[in-house]
Amino acid sequence: MFTDKGRGLIFELSNEAFTEALAGRLARMAEPGDVFTLIGDLGAGKTVFARAFIRARCEEKEEVPSPTFTLLQTYDSGDVTIYHFDLYRINHAEEALELGIEEAFADGITLIEWGERLGPLLPANRLDVNLLPGKTNEARCARLAGQGYWRARLGEGFSEGAIHA
Repeated sequence: MFTDKGRGLIFELSNEAFTEALAGRLARMAEPGDVFTLIGDLGAGKTVFARAFIRARCEEKEEVPSPTFTLLQTYDSGDVTIYHFDLYRINHAEEALELGIEEAFADGITLIEWGERLGPLLPANRLDVNLLPGKTNEARCARLAGQGYWRARLGEGFSEGAIHA
């Protein structure tokens, strides 16, 4: 892990297990009202990240399907609902309003694949998780950029340093 001149934290994830470990760490930090945007090209690992986050938070090992075609899946984690949106197929940000995204922002934990498609509808307080290609086919680089109150929380949540797969 290293910082990017005040723009966030960068993690080198050598394989899928490290992506899952990072997602699990963030799932344990998450609170009602938190929003995570998952950004990256097709195949970057957004769904892998979301699936690991949901499993860590819900402690369920069952199948966690991608909402690519349904646009939204919800999960009960006991204390809060997790909303998993995949906005790849929307044409306009306003379409997400019809899915109830504002309600999700208010009371749930929200994961949004292709979150950048929301543009001005993105909440000011969020954590942007940008997944980029790594040095090998299995590796990824994750840039975490806190927006709003996440700037401080991000540093606090990773003050002890590295993640372990």
